[in-house]
Amino acid sequence: MKLFVSLCPLILLLGGCGASREKLPPAWGETVAREVDALGIQNWIIIAESSFPLVSRGGVRTLVVDAEIPELVDYVVNHLESSENVNPTFNTARELPFVSNDRAPGIDQFRLNLKEALHGHEVRQMDNRSLSMLASSDASKFAVLVLKSKTSLPYSSVFVDLDSGYWDRDSEDKLRRDMRLAQERANEEQERARQEQMRANETIN
Repeated sequence: MKLFVSLCPLILLLGGCGASREKLPPAWGETVAREVDALGIQNWIIIAESSFPLVSRGGVRTLVVDAEIPELVDYVVNHLESSENVNPTFNTARELPFVSNDRAPGIDQFRLNLKEALHGHEVRQMDNRSLSMLASSDASKFAVLVLKSKTSLPYSSVFVDLDSGYWDRDSEDKLRRDMRLAQERANEEQERARQEQMRANETIN
């Protein structure tokens, strides 16, 4: 017992006396969280490979982050899951599953790490060019945040499309249908009233 007590200060310095050490947030975490928190419906987050171009168009903000894509994805997913403001849709390049490890060493492990970082979220696949064009098109009207990583692997970028976290597209579609039907009913009632008034005028005459 005396030996255990005397060693405790040393163990605490090395990692704790039987206690687990909490993982410290990354140095870039606060900056990324602040940028993500500013986004909303129809905004995009692009967690990009290192060769992703710097876009000069207004509405696109680029941050260079000292992290690999899976680490960034994991952080962003955790942050978005703790918020009810937005609901993310994750997109990757259709080309990614076909990149061979012989041509791009490390891509096999990257795919495994990325799958784990996505926390089971469904992923849509589109041609890389189409994804880039889609995000660029929205950038003319809505903000796009590019988190440029240090990952040097082809077709590894992850495109995150943001939607409302408390009002989904099905709810919006139903709202529009209900509004359209209500307007149609109002128009029919107005037309019925007009026809009745015309018949009443004819009777009087």
